[in-house]
Amino acid sequence: MTTNGPGPGPVRATLHLDGRRLSYLDHGGPGRVLLALHGHFAEGHTFTALARALGPRHRVVAPDQRGHGHSDPAADYSREGYVADVAALLDHLGLRTVDLLGHSLGGVNAYQFAARHPERVRALVVEDIGAEVDGDLSFCLDWPRRAPTRAALLARLGSSAPYLADAIREHPDGGWGLAFRPEDMVASQRALNGGHWADWLAGAGPALLVRGSRSGVLGAEHAREMAARRPGARLVELPAGHTVHATDPAGFAAVVRDFLGAE
Repeated sequence: MTTNGPGPGPVRATLHLDGRRLSYLDHGGPGRVLLALHGHFAEGHTFTALARALGPRHRVVAPDQRGHGHSDPAADYSREGYVADVAALLDHLGLRTVDLLGHSLGGVNAYQFAARHPERVRALVVEDIGAEVDGDLSFCLDWPRRAPTRAALLARLGSSAPYLADAIREHPDGGWGLAFRPEDMVASQRALNGGHWADWLAGAGPALLVRGSRSGVLGAEHAREMAARRPGARLVELPAGHTVHATDPAGFAAVVRDFLGAE
């Protein structure tokens, strides 16, 4: 394991899996562990505000999932691969049970992990993703791969830039680029697509489904069906789009805190 050294804020550490680096942020603290899984294009840093809002009652651990952020690309982006990464990280940290939260891609990873390892998930939070997924990220193949400066890269990304500001890196070999390979995101989304009702319904523990009222990813009717069909599931809608935790951080933190505090 490597860390970023002492100082305020989360500690970045690294787990090596078959020669592949899996990086994660550990916000520390004495509270119950909440493992937070980001969506496509993002990384663990996206949950920093949530970690501050939930501490010290919860210790938030937020990995950069395979192919994202500071983690290495993987040979595949299968459902089994993502779920296995979660299990490996928990084993590495010596954690038997955790609260588990996931946004979009991370939401499916979270409820599939809970379905396969129900004894390891105390409570589940799924942010704006359904039990049926049908997305297409091929538009990202047109994004620029490199630019001479950060400002130039943001300019070339155009309207997508605000969603990618935290996923831009200065590369050692010169220039600025994205912290992921677009072709990996396309492959990951294709593997994510499909019907996952069996996994959503398999979980027996408490679950919170958070939907953005303006979401173009999770429809209101589908969200209501998910909550109705899974015993004990709660549905909360907040005035946001797909990325609820970023659009309404205070509201999102409040509903997550209330849910986890009641479990």
